[in-house]
Amino acid sequence: MSAAPQIEQVFPPVSVSEAGVLFRELAEEAALLVAVSGGPDSIALLGLLVEWARMPGRPRLHAATVDHGLRPESAVEAAAVATLCERLGVPHATLRWEGLKPATALQAAARSARYDLLVREARRIGGAVLVTAHTLDDQAETLLMRLAHGSGPSGLTGMRARVEKDGVPLVRPLLAIPKARLVATAEARNLPFVRDPSNADQRFERVRWREALPFLAEQGLTAERFGRLAQRVARLDEAASRRAEEVLAAVRLPGEAMGLRFDALAREPEEIVLRVLASALDAVAPGGEAYGRLERLEDCAQALLEAQRTGAALRRTLSGCIVALRSGGILTLMPEGPRRRGVHPATS
Repeated sequence: MSAAPQIEQVFPPVSVSEAGVLFRELAEEAALLVAVSGGPDSIALLGLLVEWARMPGRPRLHAATVDHGLRPESAVEAAAVATLCERLGVPHATLRWEGLKPATALQAAARSARYDLLVREARRIGGAVLVTAHTLDDQAETLLMRLAHGSGPSGLTGMRARVEKDGVPLVRPLLAIPKARLVATAEARNLPFVRDPSNADQRFERVRWREALPFLAEQGLTAERFGRLAQRVARLDEAASRRAEEVLAAVRLPGEAMGLRFDALAREPEEIVLRVLASALDAVAPGGEAYGRLERLEDCAQALLEAQRTGAALRRTLSGCIVALRSGGILTLMPEGPRRRGVHPATS
């Protein structure tokens, strides 16, 4: 018996009415800055926003392309976006990443530089909201990467539809839309786009996860399932965050120093204990290390809970803080002092 023929899935372009729903929350903004790389996702976003913004009372539309200078073609591609924006009647700026480029962690550095440049441009425009074309596929890739790195619940909320970057709102209105539909949208509107070869370069982690997605989809782990997971975890994360804020306010001791009634905190579920400790650490030493921090936080919380149960005292260092539990159930957190060679502040 011969195998049944494979039916290729057809992805419809995003309609004008659907775009109206996707962009509904942008209607009250003063100005929008669309990040346009020249790829099909951002070109489709640009085309949809141009149509949507023609209605009276809609925000002013601007576009920007970041030229990272990592490929010889990047300047030509940025110029092509500028030409398209001129045809569409959208003011456009090319933002160049100047200076030396790192030899390692290049994608992370490029991403940071890209947002820095775009945020600066949004401020220059004045009151502009930054809009990017992140898709459902990007969300799935992000969740897979964070799972592989050991993220906790907050990380598994994925990319949020609206966040802030250095005080500038960043909006991702297409997070529920598959990339294939944006390709179809650009093609249906005869909008020219390019494909960045680095999106197929297996040296980059995101590309490796991208190439794993079709296999995972065959097992039922589709991009849609990952997107739904992110939404569900976000609901739980919001509820846990609110409870942790309430508990921190209730157990914090008065005064300038960070002190907690750990005996009361220990009666909360472990997830709340972890979140309260994380908030207290951030208040004492903002910007502590992130990678692998959750595992160390979990280990510290377990040790504190066991010490509280047995009535023992405990002293630990974590995220630039000295964490000290007295036998009476009071937990204090203070900045870690400078280390001397061979001597650790928590044991001196």
